[in-house]
Amino acid sequence: MLRLLLTYPDGAQERDAWILARRGPRNAVDPLRPHAYFSEGERTAAGDIAPTATIFLTNRECPWRCLMCDLWRNTLAETVRAGAIPRQIDFALEHLPETRQIKLYNSGSFFDPRAIPPGDYAAIAQRLDAFERVIVECHPALVGEACLRFRDLLHGRLEVAMGLETVHPEILPRLNKRMTLEMFAQSARFLRENAIDLRAFVLVQPPFMRETEAVKWALRSLEFAFACHATAVTLIPTRGGNGAMEEVGAAGSFSPPDVRTLEEAMENGISLHKGRVLVDLWDAEKWPGCPRCRPARIARLRTMNLEQRIPEEVHCNACTEAQ
Repeated sequence: MLRLLLTYPDGAQERDAWILARRGPRNAVDPLRPHAYFSEGERTAAGDIAPTATIFLTNRECPWRCLMCDLWRNTLAETVRAGAIPRQIDFALEHLPETRQIKLYNSGSFFDPRAIPPGDYAAIAQRLDAFERVIVECHPALVGEACLRFRDLLHGRLEVAMGLETVHPEILPRLNKRMTLEMFAQSARFLRENAIDLRAFVLVQPPFMRETEAVKWALRSLEFAFACHATAVTLIPTRGGNGAMEEVGAAGSFSPPDVRTLEEAMENGISLHKGRVLVDLWDAEKWPGCPRCRPARIARLRTMNLEQRIPEEVHCNACTEAQ
């Protein structure tokens, strides 16, 4: 196979321009409607299964240009007007069943004032009175006093999800997230000292990582997140689809993880017995892997998500014959 020569820049501003130049168009989204919402069960720290609503808010794009990110596709070029985010939440809750927890995910950082207007915090919190836990996303650089203001408006417990991505010392800087492990740890400490729970996101097989190294570095990243007192860590299968990742892949520096790689990473994480390990099953039917046993392996991962135990292995003659 002919591989392209990768011209990925070294400087942050140059990387921003390189990533932006490879983008396609945004999707058409309505500033008064969330672009997606659903409910599902999630295992809690106490061990039960809590019905959980997830709302993907529509708002201004994140100011960081992470190499692997495709979330910008469902964002706006400008800040939503006052009252738009509460209206989005109203719309989703009208169409969702009653749940105990809610995730407000917004393709960026909840505490970015250009994404979620701080003037709307009180109206947002009012709509969340019935939830025992509210989970939002934020870049570590924006964790601060705004978290405390929002926390104090809630009746339920606040949890902030931060993208750790990977602890690989060479790959993390190349992701263009402009975050260090020290920054992540400092933000985690701020949350803990202020009675706000932490959830972390870890990439499985990020760009520039060999497939043979993926499980090892996922485990090291899990260990770091739990050392920062994360109560849950979600494993994210790194995917393409944003233009930049396709070029990195064409140069032989990225391929999405096989479903068996995700199984192994999940097994190792659960075996730590340090906190909940979850795997993001979005678009799982498109993951690389044996088509004959992939559905059974996805079902096994779903069981691990809910039960936090390692079930019996999936045995597949097709996989065995291919080895």
